[in-house]
Amino acid sequence: MANDHDSGYKSLFSTPELVRDLIIGFVPDEWLHGLDDSTLEKVPGTFVSEDFRHRVDDIVWRVKVGGERCL
Repeated sequence: MANDHDSGYKSLFSTPELVRDLIIGFVPDEWLHGLDDSTLEKVPGTFVSEDFRHRVDDIVWRVKVGGERCL
């Protein structure tokens, strides 16, 4: 019962439309000019970072900004 809200948030943040709207609503305008929201891609939440640390995140999205992919 304590984690009921977690499922709701995971469901909401699993939709690219909501993620796009959040980015547009909270990210400074200058940065958005290079953002290609059509490239939003959900990636596995468990991975090894570039500095070899094991990471587990709820939901991870990748998007192109200025032609480069960003996590």
